[in-house]
Amino acid sequence: MSGITPKLTVVGAGPGDVELITLKAIKAIEAANVILYDALINEELLKYASEDAEFIFVGKRKGCYAFQQEQINELIVAKAKEKGHVLRLKGGDPFIFGRGAEEIDFAREFGLETFVVPGITSAIAVPAYQGIPLTKRGSSESFWVITATTKNHSLSTDVPLAAKSTATVVILMGMHKLAEIVSIFKAEGKQDTPMAIIQNGTREDENVGIGTVSTIETVVVEKQLASPAIIVIGDVVEKRTQLSSVVEEVNKLV
Repeated sequence: MSGITPKLTVVGAGPGDVELITLKAIKAIEAANVILYDALINEELLKYASEDAEFIFVGKRKGCYAFQQEQINELIVAKAKEKGHVLRLKGGDPFIFGRGAEEIDFAREFGLETFVVPGITSAIAVPAYQGIPLTKRGSSESFWVITATTKNHSLSTDVPLAAKSTATVVILMGMHKLAEIVSIFKAEGKQDTPMAIIQNGTREDENVGIGTVSTIETVVVEKQLASPAIIVIGDVVEKRTQLSSVVEEVNKLV
């Protein structure tokens, strides 16, 4: 194609519920020539794309990669130069453990115009759907959001720091590190601290387990919880029952 303007738009698709996406994101999907999408996005969003749009799945799961990140970066540039507008559709918000900034930096090195459309992060939306307020007067004045698994696949050193805090702790990508996380919080004397694990948050197949630091591993077995899931640790988890009726009424309206 001649006369095209190669550009990249990195878009947050939200936490899973197809309606939890912005109007700006929908407009970007409609305008894209090529859409590179991840494993955690709701594929119903692709129906908003042009009939001529090309779809490429580039999702990553534990131990399974459709493309390595370096290949994704190169694919963005190649497709933008070939077809024009490339859209990277990422679950949640692209700047919250989404590597959106890395892809933009790479694209800009090759002269692509770059844009970002923020998304609703699962770290906040998923607990909210379960009526769990990450902050609440008298219970929590702040919250941590941590990825449990680092680049070298070890547990983040921020987890022990967070365990010493009085803040609510939200851990992403932590199910394979759950035993380590529980051990760390127990070592801080927090075995009775309320804990929630929410799998497939905001989706129809959402699965929730509620317990304490000392009981959560049993709850995981009983509820058959697995990745992808959000872990929430803190006294605010106890506030869930007080809000559940409100959440149910909201769900009825939508």
